[in-house]
Amino acid sequence: MPKLGDDPYMTTVRDGAQKAATELGGNNKVVYTSPSEATGAAQIPFVQQLISQKVDVIAISGSDLNGAAAELKKAQAQGIKVITFDSDVAPDARSLFINQAKTDELGTGMLDSMSNLLDGKGEFAILSSTQTAVNQNAWIADIKKRLASEAKFSGMKLVDVVYGEEKADVSANRAKELVTTHPNLKGIIVPAGISLPAAATALDEIGALGKVKLTGLAPASLIKKQIQTGNVQDIWWNVTDLGYLSFYAAKAAASCTVTGKASEKFDAGKLGSYTVGDEKTVILGPAKIVTTANVNEFAF
Repeated sequence: MPKLGDDPYMTTVRDGAQKAATELGGNNKVVYTSPSEATGAAQIPFVQQLISQKVDVIAISGSDLNGAAAELKKAQAQGIKVITFDSDVAPDARSLFINQAKTDELGTGMLDSMSNLLDGKGEFAILSSTQTAVNQNAWIADIKKRLASEAKFSGMKLVDVVYGEEKADVSANRAKELVTTHPNLKGIIVPAGISLPAAATALDEIGALGKVKLTGLAPASLIKKQIQTGNVQDIWWNVTDLGYLSFYAAKAAASCTVTGKASEKFDAGKLGSYTVGDEKTVILGPAKIVTTANVNEFAF
């Protein structure tokens, strides 16, 4: 269950999970269901639906920490395993979190990328998804912490944080508003897969891209043209593998091979063996900064 079902990022995760299910064969099956609004409350009826279907595992990308937590605990009480991927929920409402990369590495990567684009000087803003998004808020907190504590960022100033509400049109408008509101703006960090392509296109259309440079998280293929200009960078990973790993983790949880204890190991097919770390978290692997030099490595 993603935050939004028609997000290309999430459908690519789904396709990766389906690859794993097909590879494993037998009764392994992916049921893909999602709300039309990216809120925890909107996910509740879909959790209830999956409980009634008596699925073995619910894998959810949480829109917020606690919105659907009570229902997920009900699922656990009925013997359904709960894991999260991409974005977490309250830890006691799931047994595993499949994270695409270490949280601090993503925040670090975005800030380092912005610093490189701006030569370490200038005003920048953040265009996030929603105010309750768990993963984005963690990255933003890490960015703010490093800005305050590391001397190499002393020439940079975070002037605003706004939200695109997981919608391309809203994100495009927010990007334009940031340029208007902050005439000295030099960059925007956009840690949201829907918002970064929308912001890049919007600023390109009004001739602001280049004066204002962008980095963040998005399918590299959607912003390849802008990356190739040198005005946009991206922090990215293999999204199909996130879905693939999540299905193998779900299989391990369903069979009770993995319960969430640190140091537990499970097989993830072509990806090899994975180990559960602290806070019941499994890390897919390190993300990369996508630039003109390596953009062709990323098919999505």
